[in-house]
Amino acid sequence: MNKEFIYRELLNILDEECIKVDEPMKKHISFKVGGPADFLVKPKTEEELSQIIKFVKKENIPFLVIGNGSNLLVKDGGIRGIVIELSDNFNNFEIDGTIVKAQSGALLAVLGRNVMKSSLTGFEFAAGIPGTLGGALAMNAGAYGGEMKQVVKSVRLMDMDGNIFELSNEEMQFGYRKSILSTKNYIVLSAVMELKVGDLDEIKDIMADYSNRRSTKQPLNFPSAGSTFKRPEGHFAGKLIDDCGLRGLSLRGAQVSEKHCGFVINSGDATAKDILDLIFIVKSTVNAKFGIMLEEEVKILGED
Repeated sequence: MNKEFIYRELLNILDEECIKVDEPMKKHISFKVGGPADFLVKPKTEEELSQIIKFVKKENIPFLVIGNGSNLLVKDGGIRGIVIELSDNFNNFEIDGTIVKAQSGALLAVLGRNVMKSSLTGFEFAAGIPGTLGGALAMNAGAYGGEMKQVVKSVRLMDMDGNIFELSNEEMQFGYRKSILSTKNYIVLSAVMELKVGDLDEIKDIMADYSNRRSTKQPLNFPSAGSTFKRPEGHFAGKLIDDCGLRGLSLRGAQVSEKHCGFVINSGDATAKDILDLIFIVKSTVNAKFGIMLEEEVKILGED
């Protein structure tokens, strides 16, 4: 891979400040670990994004699209090719009556506060999820009995040829922590959501309750990627881990959270390998004791 050639071609598409070379991924994911990406780019428009996609396809350059990196674990060897970050420059939204239109990089917390101010209900579950709308749609994020598929009307996407199209709620194929994006290489550009008019005080109370539950039960003061494991059918990952006596188990800079065993956290200066080794120990121990193989909810990317 000719990095000088790639850089020159990217300069034909993006402003220089939107291109970073050998960028440490620990700066871009909530786990605060991960080696360098060959290139990290931040397109400002859909046209720039389309040109990047056409370029990487033509030159057969590996690439990855991320939001704010809240559900990712990048390995210590980093990521080859180009990381396309859609967060800061893709975060516009508008509220018109009960309809919310938002770009994929909009933070769920920011959207949550603004729909609350408009006395709209139905989005309270998402307001405390530390991610972007794009990531939430890709995995049908949910909490406290709510999930994205309950509020989404349509999603605007880009395919690998740079073409833009829309899919309805049904066409998105939402399931438990998955969507059509689990099997198709589409990029989320924006979405239209429909909420309901509610009582402002009631909405505030619900959001305050959810926020309190998160802060008292989750290790929000440590770097992590949220719930490390998916919920196994008929069980809770955190309880299985706790019942194995793994609460607080440390491995170098990684730890099973004392507060919530479903979270593996960066308790100090962890490497990605520390976290991955601890995840392996947790999965092996739970499988040996209960015959249940936990599955990661966090997406693991990059090279060792």
